[in-house]
Amino acid sequence: MGRIYNELFELIGNTPLFELHRYCRNRNLAARLLGKIEYFNPAGSVKDRISWSIIRDAEERGLLKPGDTIVDVTSGNTGIGLAAIAASRGYKAKFYASDNISADKIRLLQQYGAEVVPVENAFFLDPLALEKITARVQDENPGAYFTDQLANPANPRTHFETTGPEIWRDTDGAVDVFVAAVGTGGTISGVGRFLKSQKPGVRVVVAEPAEESLPTEENPYPDQIDGVHKVTEVEPVRLPDNFDAGVVDEVIALNTPDARRTARALAAEEGILAGISSGATLYAATLLARRPENEGKTIVVLLPDTGERYLTAPVAR
Repeated sequence: MGRIYNELFELIGNTPLFELHRYCRNRNLAARLLGKIEYFNPAGSVKDRISWSIIRDAEERGLLKPGDTIVDVTSGNTGIGLAAIAASRGYKAKFYASDNISADKIRLLQQYGAEVVPVENAFFLDPLALEKITARVQDENPGAYFTDQLANPANPRTHFETTGPEIWRDTDGAVDVFVAAVGTGGTISGVGRFLKSQKPGVRVVVAEPAEESLPTEENPYPDQIDGVHKVTEVEPVRLPDNFDAGVVDEVIALNTPDARRTARALAAEEGILAGISSGATLYAATLLARRPENEGKTIVVLLPDTGERYLTAPVAR
């Protein structure tokens, strides 16, 4: 029987786990690769999960009422999720975003009615950038609700309560390795904690950008992987509060071209048009699948969003 839904948040979660048969066969991979396809969420990314969790938490605590404004800093996907849910709940939305993120993401934010304030990418080279931008957002928006995605405990909690259990359920507990990237830190931390609570031997692996794919003073606008951040050799003050390094067993670095090629391969071989961050996580999962010790094991790789929001080429600067 069919079902009629009444609220946007009812469409969030229970995304499919898809076995990448052709991709594995074409590379003679002996491990089993399963992609958690998060673009099936209503606003197109894994960040829909935390967006609803954060807004629901604020509503339950009496911090949001219709007509209020929500604000935050975003690299795109959380802002898009928040903007979509804000529109469905009667809130206004305003986001501060680095001026190097995909133009498609900016257009999506605006389509949902959000105001976007660009921030120079070079600003984020400052070790105290997160602290400074947080202070600016709050100072410039008195009375607005700061969703604080990087430190809000509702973020990793929703992955502990939903994403992790879905992976455990759909693999019948057979998951051996989980691979994701770090944006806000909530996905890797929440899913990792849940899976390890069920099966302590599960390995949790982070895909991070290599040095060549990171902004520098000499090149503040490199070809970056949107929303994927470095976690090794990073000062603690620059890491999201929601990132739990203790749950991570390994970090694999890769360059942006590796992520782009892998995302294109996923589309060409499996018909799954996922974003560049998905290319990054799948590239890391592929390296893991080639290791002899992982033969016959099940590797779940999180595919965060759709490739449709990366179709516009980056603007040369």
